[in-house]
Amino acid sequence: MTDTNLATGDIASLAPLIESGQISPVDLTRAVVDRIGQLNGKLNAFISLYPELALDQARDAETEIQAGRYLGPLHGIPIGIKDLYLVAGMRRTCGSGFLREDPSPVDATAVARLRAAGAIIVGLLNLNEFAYGTTGINPHVGSARNPWNTDYACGGSSSGSGCAVAASLVAAAMGTDTGGSIRIPASLTGVVGLKQTYGLVSRLGIYPLSESFDHGGPLTRTVRDAALMLQAIAGEDQADPTTWRVPIGDYTAGLGKSIKGKRIGVAKQYFFEDLYPGTEDRVRTAIDVLADLGAEICQVSLPFAAEAFERWATICGPEAYTVHKNHALETPGALAPEVETRVLAGRNISAHDYVRARNFQDRVKRDTAALMKDIDIIVTPTTPIPAPDIKTGYLEMNGQTMDGAKVLGRFTRFADFTGQPAISLPCGFNDEGMPVGLQLMGRWFDEEDLLSVAQAYETATSWHRERPKDL
Repeated sequence: MTDTNLATGDIASLAPLIESGQISPVDLTRAVVDRIGQLNGKLNAFISLYPELALDQARDAETEIQAGRYLGPLHGIPIGIKDLYLVAGMRRTCGSGFLREDPSPVDATAVARLRAAGAIIVGLLNLNEFAYGTTGINPHVGSARNPWNTDYACGGSSSGSGCAVAASLVAAAMGTDTGGSIRIPASLTGVVGLKQTYGLVSRLGIYPLSESFDHGGPLTRTVRDAALMLQAIAGEDQADPTTWRVPIGDYTAGLGKSIKGKRIGVAKQYFFEDLYPGTEDRVRTAIDVLADLGAEICQVSLPFAAEAFERWATICGPEAYTVHKNHALETPGALAPEVETRVLAGRNISAHDYVRARNFQDRVKRDTAALMKDIDIIVTPTTPIPAPDIKTGYLEMNGQTMDGAKVLGRFTRFADFTGQPAISLPCGFNDEGMPVGLQLMGRWFDEEDLLSVAQAYETATSWHRERPKDL
């Protein structure tokens, strides 16, 4: 393997070579750092890079592996972390123009678990300021540019995470998802983005946005890699009361199994409305692939989906305002315009409306759970539109100007509202050559089944092997 190939490998292909000693974690980390140095000026995926810290970790990994203490498939693998997490020795900014934290003395729980599995942290990745946005546009540190066409955004809020994985700057990255912030950039940059069940992974050490909806999870190039990342980070954290004490099995156990007989529901309404040209065709073709693999395709009704989208904002708005009201009120104009608008909207939502929205959320969870007794997976497009313009966040569609900030989360909020797991997979490209994402939603705490169906589709297609040109 050449150094170039080293830097562009995925976790599952690199791991056995590291375990056997054919690849050195130090050489791999140097190759990754060099590639980031070559491309980050063009892409702006990383806000900060820590090559010496990464190389120190790589040397430790190499010593441990040579001594026969191999920890598993993440051992010696360089990854990136969204600049919303605490990472020991690194300075968190949350993509803001004013937050100035000292280098953290500790890791967020998910980061600590990745380190315990042997992963090497190389730096902190770009995002919508404070993770409150869907376009990925950041006026403070500059926006991460889409590797498929740098005139377009990566989607948010985990824009740098999607960018870095799509451009093969790192094999995997951690993002966060409150209304779609893992799955939107995954869709727009053509990678895999997994939002696990609410409460399966600790949020301790992640800068909060909405207590009811915040998740932290992985973006990777393959479903298997997503399963390996989830394996490392899942599990109860006694310091985070939102986590659940549930059995943690082997999330790779279902990979490669037949999905014959799986019941896959296609929504009759809402999720296939007002789509950008080419999106429905790519998603319907993906559904046909699932049918060819033996899945039973059926129509399902989610009549509450549109209202869930609106009620998400009724819950998230006041919670985000509680976190950021001082930022918005004490220093007007300090927040990015998209973020300030959202934060201030939260102060106008009454307690009465908030409680009504929480009651509605409970009903939607019950109704969706009843539906999922007969359905294994719900399939939808991940986003209604592809990547918007990097400067404006807008996109022209059927003679109308679409505001990405308002529409990109239209299909992803639902799984945050219910808390069920969801994954975005690449399922092709539109006529302009930009990625289209396929979203699968599964049963609560049944990530093994969700990943099994996702990987079956991935294996039957080649979209995950496509790479941006000229990188």
